[in-house]
Amino acid sequence: MAEPKLVHPVAEASATSPFGSLTADEFYARHSVKHSSEFITNSRGLKLFTQWWTPLPPTQIVGIIAAVHGFTGESSWFVQLTAVHFAKHGFAVCAIDHQGHGYSEGLVAHIPDINPVVDDCIAFFDSFRARYAPSLPSFLYSESLGGAIALLITLRRSGSKPYDGVVLNGAMCGISDKFKPAWPLEHFLSVVAAVIPTWQVIPTRGSIPDMSFRVDWKRKLAIASPRRSMARPRAATAQELLRVCRELQGRFEEIDVPLLIVHGGDDVVCDPACVEELYRRAASKDKTIKIYPGLLHQMIGEEEKDVETVFGDVVEWLKDRAARAAVHGGDV
Repeated sequence: MAEPKLVHPVAEASATSPFGSLTADEFYARHSVKHSSEFITNSRGLKLFTQWWTPLPPTQIVGIIAAVHGFTGESSWFVQLTAVHFAKHGFAVCAIDHQGHGYSEGLVAHIPDINPVVDDCIAFFDSFRARYAPSLPSFLYSESLGGAIALLITLRRSGSKPYDGVVLNGAMCGISDKFKPAWPLEHFLSVVAAVIPTWQVIPTRGSIPDMSFRVDWKRKLAIASPRRSMARPRAATAQELLRVCRELQGRFEEIDVPLLIVHGGDDVVCDPACVEELYRRAASKDKTIKIYPGLLHQMIGEEEKDVETVFGDVVEWLKDRAARAAVHGGDV
């Protein structure tokens, strides 16, 4: 008998709350998921918010997923709904708010250097895997800037247990020319970043929610988050995001983890051509790419039929790789 289809929880959200008309506790109970959270302190003395979701019995845990959110995002809004969706399919899912994002400390939406953020993710994800279920298959699920972070995590060869697969959803491997600051401002970023690194002066060609979400009420929900910054990117942050893209583009051949790339064909924030190049050049023996024609950057913000298609593909891939890893001891 075929497994019953589990609809993505975003279908129950509203324009003002990811939980719709329910409280958070009612929402978790409805989906048979346990939720926990805690603040940790990183090596730089910043308090960072972490949380995790696990399925309640009788659903058995088949693997661990570390979810990596994007720029101006957080783990408590749309990413949380996807985490609950994965938990309902048998995964223990953990996430961290990057510095200056969500409930974590730090200057709002400011990432002048990506490396400490990568360090934070590795430290928390490794500790979660070690204390929760070190023998289970583990995966990275990432969105937008989180995709760049996930790739950088996999490129760190020492210290961490390798992941059994990485999912890149709208990954930031290259910023679209339709979103970048207009010439010649992009070429003066280094000067501005050096003189006034936190200056929120760098214009883009549109706001991220307006260019990312097709469905109006979902766009309103994105903006409704009290912890989401709608300000212009800071100079040093904008410069670092562009630098990260250049670094990754020079290292695509080093990527050798099982890889699933899902991307909207009409994404005008993160260029689909760059993930297509990643797919061509990655050394991974197990790699899959799905470009969905007509979809935008945040595919959770599309019509429900498209949401079910995209996340159905993601869940199927994760469950298949978890089963392979369990059988072959991590050799998928």
